Formats: sequence, C-alpha cells, structure tokens
Amino acid sequence: MKSPLLSLPGAVAAEGQDEGVAAHYGDLFREQRALADGKGLVDLSHHGVVTVTGADRLSWLHLLLTQHVSELPVGQATEALILSANGHIEHALYLVDDGETVWVHVEPGTQDALVAYLESMKFYYRVEVADRTEDFAVVHLPAGSITEAPDGVVVRETPYGRDLFLPRAELEAYAAAHGPLAGTLAYEALRVEGHRPRVGFETDHRTIPHELGWLGTAVHLDKGCYRGQETVARVQNLGKPPRRLVFLHLDGSDVHLPGHGTPVRLAADGEDGRQLGFITTSARHHELGPIALALVKRNVPLDAELMAGDTAAAQESVVEV
Repeated sequence: MKSPLLSLPGAVAAEGQDEGVAAHYGDLFREQRALADGKGLVDLSHHGVVTVTGADRLSWLHLLLTQHVSELPVGQATEALILSANGHIEHALYLVDDGETVWVHVEPGTQDALVAYLESMKFYYRVEVADRTEDFAVVHLPAGSITEAPDGVVVRETPYGRDLFLPRAELEAYAAAHGPLAGTLAYEALRVEGHRPRVGFETDHRTIPHELGWLGTAVHLDKGCYRGQETVARVQNLGKPPRRLVFLHLDGSDVHLPGHGTPVRLAADGEDGRQLGFITTSARHHELGPIALALVKRNVPLDAELMAGDTAAAQESVVEV
C-alpha cells in the first residue's frame, strides 16, 4: 500500500520490505537528529494492522503468544511473538488493548498470514479477528515528542516513542500539521543503535528468541504453554542458543554499507575465512557513523575483530553467552 506522503517534495521511496513509504525526505542525518531530539514523525503506514475484539480476546491471545497478556492493563503496550512448533520465530506483534479491542501492528505484508493463523485457532472462543490495514495507518512519534494524538486515536507508548493507529484518511493532514517528517532510514538507524531486532531482518527460518535478546521484552518465562514453548524452556534451562546478536561499529572509510546477508568472518582469517554469521541490518548513524546488527555463532570470541564482507567491524555484545 503506497503512502500518500510519498508525493511530498523530496520524498525518496524505500525499497524491499519497507516499500510503500519514504526512505528519506532529502536529509537523512537531519531527520535522525530530529527524531533523537523528540521531534517529527515517521510514516509506518506500510505496516499491517490487525485487531482482536470479543470478551475472550486477552485470555485467548495468552494461549497463543509468548507474552503474558491475560491481564494486560488497558493502555499498556507490550510485544509478543508467535513461534513455530519448533520454537522458531514466525511473527512479532506490537500490541496494546484499549479496553474493548487489542490493536496490533506487524511487519509489512505479514498480516494476511497472521490473520489466517489466528482464525484457525479461534475454536469456541468469543473473539473476532480483523485485518484493518486498509483503514488505519501506523505513525511513530519519537520518545520525548510533545505532539498530541488526535482524540479517539489508539496510542501504543513505549520507551522508544509512541505508535499511533491513525485513521488512514487522516494521515496526510496529520503529517502536514505535525512534521518534520523522517523516513525509514532514520528510524532504522535509531533501531540499530537501540539493538532492537526486527522480523525479516534479524530473523531467518531458524531464529529462536534467545538469539536476539527478545526474552527481555517479548517472552514471559513463567506463563503457561504456547506453541514452541518447549524449545524456549529447554534452551533457557539446559543449554545456550546457537547464535547471538551483536552490534557492529563499521569502518567509516568504506563508501558502501554491507547489505543484509553479507557474510561475517574473523578479521584474522581474511576474506577466505569461514563464515561465522551475517549482517542483518546496516545503517549510517548521525553520531556513530556506519553501524550494523549481525547474527553470529555463539562461540565467536567477544573481543574478536570481525570483517563484514570486506569492511572491518568491531563488535559489542547484545545477547549474553
């Protein structure tokens, strides 16, 4: 779904998973600085929006999600995962309950699969699941923003800012009144700085929550059973995850950033060395310079100098080993 904000002067369209909204509006670092200062907004209207209503909505979701939501207070934001039977991450849900409806936003293009799965699990529970992507657009306000949400708009407030579930018909007028606008490149640079994983970037077909540090925000270790819970418990109690997320400071002299999937190796082994992981997201930060997240094997030494393709990289640990 193409955002109407792409028609604004200076807007440059994003590609790949963020297609449909602006990558930037002409000045990446200015946009980053504005967000870091608590100003402006980010158009995330390409995200999927799903709602769950009905008397059993929280108790039912509690059975399906990795997070404890059966007694989720009204207005309290949380995030949760849906896992495969083998414990691999399939969906990340960013949700809030307004007292009558659970509002969820998810990665672009994943809402159909999510709705299909939820519908298959309804059974006798008093719930209704709906894809509201055509009616509502997600808008992100950075932490510290004093911009107000319109009356009646559901807000999901987190330490990183507020996500508004804005009626899609109001997106242009709201953006015009509450700029400056920042694109997804600025938003992603701050996400990488904050070590926050994203499905489709930091995940592949075998990623488990422990590898990305999602245990602290999206997984409740003391709740009842859910699909994939056996893997979560087994790794938590008896073992270690096979991989771990790391934050990389990249060599700032390189012109090009290593893209998603770029092999990561030990610098001492050179370009012909054994691959130990891969770049998940890279970005240019207004203060830190080129940075990235990468998923590497657990036994990679914490002090090892790495190479992302032909770019030197110094790592910081994100997930304890």
